Amino acid sequence: MTEYHSDAMLNHTMRSWLWAEGIASVRRISGVDHELLYVASLLHDLGTVAEFDNHTLSYEEAAGHISKVLTAGAGWASARRERVAEVIIRHNWTSVDPGLDLEGHLLELATGLDITGAGIDILPQTFLQEVTEKYPRGSLAEEFSTCVTDQARRKPDTAAQRLVSNGLAERMRRHPLE
Repeated sequence: MTEYHSDAMLNHTMRSWLWAEGIASVRRISGVDHELLYVASLLHDLGTVAEFDNHTLSYEEAAGHISKVLTAGAGWASARRERVAEVIIRHNWTSVDPGLDLEGHLLELATGLDITGAGIDILPQTFLQEVTEKYPRGSLAEEFSTCVTDQARRKPDTAAQRLVSNGLAERMRRHPLE
């Protein structure tokens, strides 16, 4: 991850994981596959990186394919590799039913919190501050909104277009943790 992501994007992946785990904890959600959630959190935005930007697929679909290759190299079984890709792809849905995909649900909530501040009141303020101090946001708002805007322009039928149309850049600039 450190080879391909900027510090801001790497910190985003770490915060996303910690927010997901925090949400599971405060909501007392059991049955979470913590390893799967961690790996999906770290890999979920690899499709935004120039080296992995697929010319036709959305960045979350590209990241899903990358995750299958990387976890195959780690010895994961085929079904588990497919699960990590599903979690990554679903994180960009507008809503993920926890009955369908618990880890996808948690990652969707966590990335929404980290990108736009959606649902920020779910987690205690002290936890938010502690995590943000350890993994600062840095230039995330500018980097991510620029990347997603570019993807939306080139791939107008993807979730990137929905995010941009919903005011991503402005919402990121007004993030409560900025």
